[in-house]
Amino acid sequence: MTQPEKNALAQLRIASLAEGCSWLLLLFVAMPLKYFANEPEWVRIVGSIHGALFVILCLLLVRAWIARSWPITRAALCFVAALVPFGAFFLERMLKREQSSS
Repeated sequence: MTQPEKNALAQLRIASLAEGCSWLLLLFVAMPLKYFANEPEWVRIVGSIHGALFVILCLLLVRAWIARSWPITRAALCFVAALVPFGAFFLERMLKREQSSS
């Protein structure tokens, strides 16, 4: 595996973990604060951070897709994993196995 391919995978793994954590914070901390503690500003703050991390994840996914020459189904699976709560952590583990096997 070339250095750009390694970098693309490593950066996608980091982005996956960051995006997954922000998604869980939004769902399990900010949203309950909004609806049960009448603190809606947390959703705006955490939601903005999560949105930025999601865009970064999508950009890095495209980069890894091109660098690794993945089939469209592989890239689509990675994208769907980012949409599902806890899916980003499964994605990170899958990418880690791919990175270590190359």
